This record gives sequence, C-alpha cells and structure tokens, in this order.
Amino acid sequence: MADQGQNSGIAGRYATAIFDLAMETKSVDAVAADFAALKTMIAVSRDLARLVAAPVYSRDEQKKGMAALLDAMGAAPLTVQFILLLASKRRLFALTHIIAAFEALLASQRGEIRAEVTSARALSDGEIAELKRVLKSRLEREPLLETHVDPTLLGGLIVKVGSRMIDSSLRTKLNGMRLAMRGT
Repeated sequence: MADQGQNSGIAGRYATAIFDLAMETKSVDAVAADFAALKTMIAVSRDLARLVAAPVYSRDEQKKGMAALLDAMGAAPLTVQFILLLASKRRLFALTHIIAAFEALLASQRGEIRAEVTSARALSDGEIAELKRVLKSRLEREPLLETHVDPTLLGGLIVKVGSRMIDSSLRTKLNGMRLAMRGT
C-alpha cells in the first residue's frame, strides 16, 4: 500500500507538470489524445505493459521502445519529450497513474466529472444519452461515462462517481431480499 501512495504522489507531480506545460504550449488536446491512445495500448498489449512496468528493462531499452512506439503513433512533440524523460528517470512504471491524474486535471479544468457505469448488458446510445442527462442534472457538471458490462448483475446499473456509488443492480436487490428473508 505504501508504494501505491508513493506512486500517486509521483503521478500527481508529473501529471501537474505535463498539464501545465501542455497549457503553456496550447497542446493540451494533443497530449490528452496521445495519453488516451497510450492508455488503450497499455491495456491491450501485455508486452507494452511489461515494458512500461517491469524494472528488468534498462532505461535505454525503455527509451528505445517508447520512442519507436511514439514515433509510429505520431505523438505530439511534448508527449514524446515527456515520455522519454520518464524513461530516462526510471519513472515509466508510473505512466498509467500519471495518465489517470492528467485526465482528472483535464476533466476538472473542463468542468467535467468521471462516472463509471457497470450494466448487465451494453447500453444503447439512447440509454447512455439519458443517463448523461440525469447525471448532469444531479451533479451539475458534464459527466464523462466509462461503461463496463458485467452479466452477473442480471439487470440494473452500478454508477460510481468519485467516492459515491449508486447500486440499483438486480443482483444487489436479490441479495438484500435473501438476507431479509433469512432474518425473519
């Protein structure tokens, strides 16, 4: 747990630094797009995730690997410079946390709030639009939805916004009924 706290401290400092630089150079959108692409690639590629996180790779191997990847994806110069700095400082292991912290700073600056929605099935565009409308009216901020599917819910939704959670899933309701029936 101590490492996690340390990582978030490191991540917060680096995210703030790259965010401030991106604001100064008017490249926030480009860096955000690069970070979103990197986040997806790290989630999908075990090899990339290993390169970023494993201490067995030297700083030169990490720099070469990331430079090739960033070049192939046509990353913005600030993103390239930042990622290569992380690799040279042996801080690449914090990249996913830095990206998350950067996204939080960006959302705050734009007046947005992240909401994680888990449903039993994929939501239609209409359902997503309605959910966004309801969340916006309650939170008074533009919600950015991250949707997940969990068929074990049976029905309903679980919505997490920050530390708040609204669980209207059928599974939770059935478990509550089961516990209530046992108690009588």
